[in-house]
Amino acid sequence: MPNGLRSTRNNKVRFAVVGLGHVSQTMILPAFAHAGENSQLTALVSGNPAKLRRLSRKYGVEHTYSYERYSDCLHSGEIDAVYVALPNNMHSAYTVAAARSGIHVLCEKPMALEESECESMIAVVKEGGVKLMLAYPMHFGRGNLQAVEAIKSGKIGEPRIFTSVFSRQIMPASSRLKKDGGGGVLYEMGINCIHAARLLFGAEPLEVFASGMSATEKRFREAPEICAGMLKFPNDHVASFTVSFGAADSCAFEVIGTKGVLKMESAYEMAKDLKSEISIGDWKIKEIFSRHDQFVSQLLYFSNCVLHNRKPEPSGEVGLADVRIIRALLLSAKTNMPVSISPVGAGQAPDVSRDFLIAPVTRRLQSVRPVSSAAD
Repeated sequence: MPNGLRSTRNNKVRFAVVGLGHVSQTMILPAFAHAGENSQLTALVSGNPAKLRRLSRKYGVEHTYSYERYSDCLHSGEIDAVYVALPNNMHSAYTVAAARSGIHVLCEKPMALEESECESMIAVVKEGGVKLMLAYPMHFGRGNLQAVEAIKSGKIGEPRIFTSVFSRQIMPASSRLKKDGGGGVLYEMGINCIHAARLLFGAEPLEVFASGMSATEKRFREAPEICAGMLKFPNDHVASFTVSFGAADSCAFEVIGTKGVLKMESAYEMAKDLKSEISIGDWKIKEIFSRHDQFVSQLLYFSNCVLHNRKPEPSGEVGLADVRIIRALLLSAKTNMPVSISPVGAGQAPDVSRDFLIAPVTRRLQSVRPVSSAAD
């Protein structure tokens, strides 16, 4: 039997959560209590012994491992999959190690920091016969899925212009501001705007341009505070966005078509209702999509793919496409010149048929705000 098709106990996928930072503690670990239909939290991996002791007691997890013993975890026979929630610069190595051990991988975005790392991850996953999925919130929210469907159906005509702003205040100690951890406003926030533009246009950009700026505050010594980017798509479709680590909360996108306009507020948020508005002349449709637990939805969907041997989306190719765009934007900001891109065949877009996996809010969700520099 191929490694990727190994049998699972009680028809459930047994997970190790790798990295016990803020997102794991506030979002990922609590989600398992509501994804028990096909997902089970079995092991924890961290470089922080105190976190391992406290969280293993809290969630009743018997098996715990340090980073140095990650290989022992992979070969223990106790797990079928890992949820990689480490700093960005560690995603590639921990994914590759898991895939080579026949273990499936659900990985936080961005997939990696370099295109070559993404390509290696995809290749090793294929060789190992295991599943790889990237944790993109837009693929598991009814509001965003319906926005994709509305544009595909031609409700606002041909989409021509995409604009987006995503900003929040980031604490000085956050790992998102550390260069050696793979932080930075494009990797952490810009990726959401980039991914939204690709989904909503249903296309890949041909050329990008970017400008990044740093404030004088000490917290932005390693990572720019703000970045503005522009993506040129086929058929003269244009996307522009601004992301910031040093401005008040804002999280929205707008798509202007030949017949109308679609707006989405709280577009990339996990703890707020999404507000949608479609305007066609004097006619407006407004809809509020209640908060949902995207982490429960992701676990249910990914485990279904493992159990029924289906390729999950967003795939590794989706992650590679976004990283390729980010690298081009970083080069553009450095050279102050436009940069051309070779498109990636990036898999299939999600559709509203995933609604059956959209989990209602079963616990109090919090906005993801890093509280320390440690992500372990």
